[in-house]
Amino acid sequence: MDTKMGFPGGGGGGKMWHKWWEKISGQGCKIHQQYYQYIGSKRVKRALWRKLLLTWVVGWIIVSLWILCYLSLQGIEKRKETLASLCDERARMLQDQFNVSMNHIQAMSILISTFHHAKNPSAIDQKTFARYTERTAFERPLTSGVAYAVRVLHSEREQFEKQQGWIIKRMDTLEQNPVHKDDYVPEALEPSPVQEEYAPVIFAQDTIAHVISVNVLSGKEDRENVLRARESGKGVLTAPFRLLKTNRLGVILTFAVYKRDLPSNATPNERIQATDGYLGGVFDVESLVEKLLQQLASKQTVIVNVYDTTNHTHPIAMYGSNESGDEFYHVSTLNFGDPFRKHEMHCRFKQKPPWPWLAITTSFGILVIAFLVGYIFHATVNHIAKVEDDCREMMELRERAVAADIAKSQFLATVSHEIRTPMNGVLGMLHMLMDTDLDVTQQEYVRTAQESGKALVSLINEVLDQAKIEFGKLELEAVLFDIRAILDDVLSLFSEKSQGKGVELAVYVSDQVPEFLIGDPGRFRQIITNLMGNSIKFTDKGHIFVTIHLVEEVVHSIEVDKESNSENTLSGSVVADSRKSWEGFRAFSQEGPLGSFSSPSNDLVNLIVSVEDTGEGIPLESQPRIFTPFMQVGPSISRKHGGTGIGLSISKCLVGLMNGEIGFVSIPKIGSTFTFTAIFTNGHRSSNECKIQQTNNQPRSASSEFEGMTALIIDPRPVRAKVSRYHIQRLGIHVEMVSDLNQALLAISNGNIVINMVLIEQEVWDRDLGLSSHFVNNTRKIDHGVPPKLFILVNSSSSFKAIVNLGADNPTVITKPLRASMLAASLQRSMGVQNKGAPRNRELQSLSLRHLLCGRKILIVDDNAVNRAVAAGALKKYGADVVCVSSGKDAISSLKPPHQFDACFMDIQMPEMDGFVATKQIREMEQSVNREASMDENVRNWHVPILAMTADVIQATHEKCLGGGMDGYVSKPFEAEQLYREVSRFFQSS
Repeated sequence: MDTKMGFPGGGGGGKMWHKWWEKISGQGCKIHQQYYQYIGSKRVKRALWRKLLLTWVVGWIIVSLWILCYLSLQGIEKRKETLASLCDERARMLQDQFNVSMNHIQAMSILISTFHHAKNPSAIDQKTFARYTERTAFERPLTSGVAYAVRVLHSEREQFEKQQGWIIKRMDTLEQNPVHKDDYVPEALEPSPVQEEYAPVIFAQDTIAHVISVNVLSGKEDRENVLRARESGKGVLTAPFRLLKTNRLGVILTFAVYKRDLPSNATPNERIQATDGYLGGVFDVESLVEKLLQQLASKQTVIVNVYDTTNHTHPIAMYGSNESGDEFYHVSTLNFGDPFRKHEMHCRFKQKPPWPWLAITTSFGILVIAFLVGYIFHATVNHIAKVEDDCREMMELRERAVAADIAKSQFLATVSHEIRTPMNGVLGMLHMLMDTDLDVTQQEYVRTAQESGKALVSLINEVLDQAKIEFGKLELEAVLFDIRAILDDVLSLFSEKSQGKGVELAVYVSDQVPEFLIGDPGRFRQIITNLMGNSIKFTDKGHIFVTIHLVEEVVHSIEVDKESNSENTLSGSVVADSRKSWEGFRAFSQEGPLGSFSSPSNDLVNLIVSVEDTGEGIPLESQPRIFTPFMQVGPSISRKHGGTGIGLSISKCLVGLMNGEIGFVSIPKIGSTFTFTAIFTNGHRSSNECKIQQTNNQPRSASSEFEGMTALIIDPRPVRAKVSRYHIQRLGIHVEMVSDLNQALLAISNGNIVINMVLIEQEVWDRDLGLSSHFVNNTRKIDHGVPPKLFILVNSSSSFKAIVNLGADNPTVITKPLRASMLAASLQRSMGVQNKGAPRNRELQSLSLRHLLCGRKILIVDDNAVNRAVAAGALKKYGADVVCVSSGKDAISSLKPPHQFDACFMDIQMPEMDGFVATKQIREMEQSVNREASMDENVRNWHVPILAMTADVIQATHEKCLGGGMDGYVSKPFEAEQLYREVSRFFQSS
C-alpha cells in the first residue's frame, strides 16, 4: 500500500535534538577553556570584549530563532507521521475487508457454475439463492447484496421469458433518470430493447431483489464492466453510481461464470464463448466506510474521504464531507483488485495544529542561557582582571617571601659560622688549658666553662637542624657503630643530673640486638638525648628507663610484655603502659614491614626504643601538638626548665628519615613513655670498619680480666635486677640473682658455685641494717676460698653517709647509672685486678692519634688566627709538624708540587678565595704535574689529602666537599675522635 504526504519531511527529531545539544554544549566548554587560556596569558581590551559580547548575543539570537523553526518543523513532521499512520491503518482495514468479500463472491461464482449450470435440472432457484446469501452475509462484510445475471442470446429470449414468467427490463433509463427508493417500482420498467445477447438478473439477495429481470447489459457502464469481466476472468469494478432504490453511492464487483470445462490458460475469445452468466456484488460505499470508522476509537479526530481517481482530472468522491479541518492531509492508495480502477483515501485532522510550545520554550530557554553565559563571561573578565592584579601582587609577595627564606638560610649559615668559629677557639683553648698543670679548683672552673660552651654549641645545632628540616637538607650517614657504647655515652651525659635528683637512670639492650649496626650514630644519639633530656627535666622522683629490643620481640611478647604495676617496674612507681605508645605503628600491623625483618637472612634490623619516666606527664590538652616545633606545654615550663621546644620535632623528623615511627603515651602525675622504631643494617664484626669503630668509640666492654668470675646480684625487683645483670654480663662475668640477703647467704655458703663478688641493691641493704651487718660478718667467715667482694648499688652520693657508719669492713659503693666502663673501673679498683696494660679510652685515642700524626707535616689554612692556633695546638699535641697560612692563595703556593706536606686542613669560608676554589686550583695543578710526569714511573703521583675544616654546617655538606675535590670533612670545633676518624683513612700507624 503506497502512501503520499502533503509536505516533505523526516522523523527522528528527538535524537537529532539530543545530538545537537551535546554538540553545542561541547563547543561551549571548549570555548570556555580557550577563553580562560587566552585570558590567562593576555589581557583582552575592553572595546574588543564589548564587540565579542555583542557578537555573542546576536549570534545566539539567530541560533534560538533557528531552533524555534527547526523544532516547529519537527513537530509538524511528527504530526504528519501520526496522520499517515492513522490513514494507512484505515485504508488497510478497508482494503482487507474488501478482499475478503471479493474472494467470497468469486467462490459463489464457482458454486453457481457447479450447481446451476452443470445440473439439469438446476439445484438453485431464487429462494435457495436468497436463503444462502442471507446466511453467508457475515462473510461479505462490505457487500449490501449479491445478484446473478444469466447470459441469454436473442434467439433464446422468448423462451427464457416464458420460462421465467417475466420480461427482460432495460436499465439505461434509470441511469438517465434516477428515482428515489420510495418511488421505485420494478414493474414500471420498460422492456429491454433487442440485442444480440442479454444478461437478466435471475437470482438476487433479498436486499436487492428489485433488480431481478433487469438486463445488466442494457446500461452503458454495466455493459462495459461485464464485457471486461468475461474477457479477463477477474473481478471488475464499476464507477461509483447511485444505487437503485437506495439512491446511495456504490459500486458493483462483477465476476463472469464460466462452463466447468474452461481451461485455466484460455484465450479471451474462449472465455467469451464459455461464459454462462455474471455474478455481481453490490457495495454501498458510504455505509460501509461509516461502519468501518465506527470500529476505531480515533474516528472523531480524523476526517476521511474516499475517491475514485481513475480519471485524475475529475476524481469521483465515494465517501466524505466538506467539513473543514487541518490544511495538511495524507493520501493512502487503495487496491481493490481491479487494475483499471484507481482509488484513494484522503485523511486530515479535524483540529488545527496546536502552538509549538516545546519549540518556543526551548528556544527561549537557550536564549536566556546564552544571555546568562554572556553575563558570566562579562563578569569573569572583570574578575580575571582583578585576579590578575591580585596574582601579580601575590607573586611579588611570594618573591619577597622566597627572598626572605633565602636570607634566613644565609643568615643561619652565617650566624652558625660566626658563632661556631669563636666557640671553636674557646673550646679548643679550654681543651689545651686542661692539659696544663692546674689545681683542682682551676680544673673545675675550666670543666664548667667547657660544659657551658658545649651546651651553647648544642643549642646552635638544634636551631640549625630545624632549619635543615624546613629546607629538606637533613641527611643521614651510614657508618658502623656500637649501639651499646652510644647508650653508655648518653648515660654519662645525664648521670650527674639523675644522681643529683635521686632519680634512678637505667638502660637495657636486648641480647637479640646485634652488637654492631650500620647507620647514623650521631642522629640516633641525638634522638635518645632529646627524649632522655626531657625525661630528666620533668622527673623529680622514680626512674627513667631506656629499653631497646627488636620489633619481632615486642610482637611475639618476648621479654617485653609486662604489666604496669608497682612490683614490676624499675623503681616501683606506677608508669604509663608503654604498649599504648606504639599500638598504631605500621610495623605491628599486618600491612607493615614486619615480615621483611623477621627473616634471618635479611640484613635489616628493626629496633624499637622506649624511654619511660615517672615524671609530671603531659597535660591532655597539650598532647596533640607535642611534636610541633617551638611548642612548650605552658609558659611556666620554659621559665622553669628552659629549652627551645624543638627537640621532639627534630626527633620525629630523624625517626622518619630512619624509616621509623614515633609515638607516646602520657598520664598526668604518672609519667610518660616515648617509643620509636628505627631501621638499621646489621654490621659484620669481621670488617675492618668494625675494628676502626671499636677503637674510636670504646674498648670492648667484655674485659678479659673478668673472664670466669661469678657475681651474685641481690635485688627484689626483677626489672632492676635484669638491668644490673645486663651491664655485668657485658664484662664477661657470669651472674646469679636472688631477692634477699638470706637467699644470698645460703647461695654463698653452699659452695657449689664460687662467688667472686656480691652486688647488693641499696633498698635491700637499708631495709634492715642489723641483717646487713650479720650478712657481712658471715661472708667473712667462709671457709672455702676467698670471701666475695661486696658492692652496694646506690642512686646518689647522699647515701654514702649511711653506709660509712657501718664499720671498718664497709662494702664498696657503686653509684648508678651503671655503664660498662665505669663498672669495670670500679671492680678493678676494689678487687685489685689489673687492666693488663690496656689504656683507658682517652689514652687509647691519644696513643692512636700520636702513632698516626707523629712526624707528619700538615698545612692548616684558616683566615682566623684563633682557629689556626687551636688547630695547630691540637695537631702538635700528637707530634705533627704544623705550618699555618691565612688564605687560599697562600695554600696554593704552599701546595705547589713538589712539596713536603702530608695533609692539609682547609677552612671553607675565607675572604678573597674560599676553600672550594683553592682546592679546585690545587687539584688542577696536581693533575697538570701528574700528566707531565706520567711517562716516568719513578716520579711521585701527587694528591695531597685535603680535609674541609669549617663551622658552616648548612652549606658545607659532606657531599659538596667531596664534589669540590676534598677528601674529608671536619666540623669545628672538632675533637680527638672526629679528627682520628678522618686522619686514619689516609695515614697508617708508624
